Amino acid sequence: MNFKYIVFDLDGTLTDSKEGITISVQYALRAMGIEEPDREKLTRFIGPPIKDSFMKYYGMDEKQAEKAVENYRQWFAPTGIFQNRIYEGIPELLKELKAAGMSLAVASSKLRVFVEQILVNFGIRDLFDVVVGSEMDGTGASKEKVVEEALRQLYTGKTDQEAVSRTVMVGDRSYDVDAGKEHGLFTVGCAYGFAEEGELKAAGADRIVYSVEELSRLLLSPEP
Repeated sequence: MNFKYIVFDLDGTLTDSKEGITISVQYALRAMGIEEPDREKLTRFIGPPIKDSFMKYYGMDEKQAEKAVENYRQWFAPTGIFQNRIYEGIPELLKELKAAGMSLAVASSKLRVFVEQILVNFGIRDLFDVVVGSEMDGTGASKEKVVEEALRQLYTGKTDQEAVSRTVMVGDRSYDVDAGKEHGLFTVGCAYGFAEEGELKAAGADRIVYSVEELSRLLLSPEP
């Protein structure tokens, strides 16, 4: 596809973080007096800013949601962050992309310190030129903002149409597709992640892939 810059989402794209995130949400809800025995229902927390999800799915006001996020981090920081696995084939793909001369970034709504820790834990941090996440105070939590910052760093401040035309956003949720389109990028939806059925198509992803192998063929192919 003749790409030069690739921006990856993290959860559901590079790693399967379902166990750690859903257990952490379950823990946070319990601390707020809410019992949610069905962790499958909590998969929808993977992707968007977690504070927004507490407000959207459990009717919390902003102050309650902020407290829920604090509770979430009590479990996630020491334990949930490691209840995670990297998708088979991802390290090899990243190495091939770097060998082909591409610049790689991670753009996640997760706290930047957690993103860095996860990448280091899986031994892939050095393969990324840019790593962007949100801050403790919630700064930059929206997907559009973290992608914008990743592009700023990738392009070293020089945004032109040629650079944009050679950039792809890779993610597993509609939020990733929407953020990529907001910045004029080619978008790839990873259906092996946590999107609901039809979500990526409805969001208008330029391509949808169903495995890491298919993603590899797309990103490394010289054909349009």
